[in-house]
Amino acid sequence: MAKLQPLQSFSLQETEDGYRLLVSAIGGDTLYVSITAEQMDDIIDSLELATGGEDDVAGEGDEDEGEF
Repeated sequence: MAKLQPLQSFSLQETEDGYRLLVSAIGGDTLYVSITAEQMDDIIDSLELATGGEDDVAGEGDEDEGEF
């Protein structure tokens, strides 16, 4: 099992195939991960659930989802 380390920083770049995520831990370990568009959608959905849902994140009280 991988050692759990505190997050120092992350960055996300769009690529032709999806995204490239760079995660750096305090202490110097760095990890690059390739993410497909479908995986990014799953990550976003998970983050929205973890933070209380979409309405809390974007435009509290908007009844028409998907409009920005």
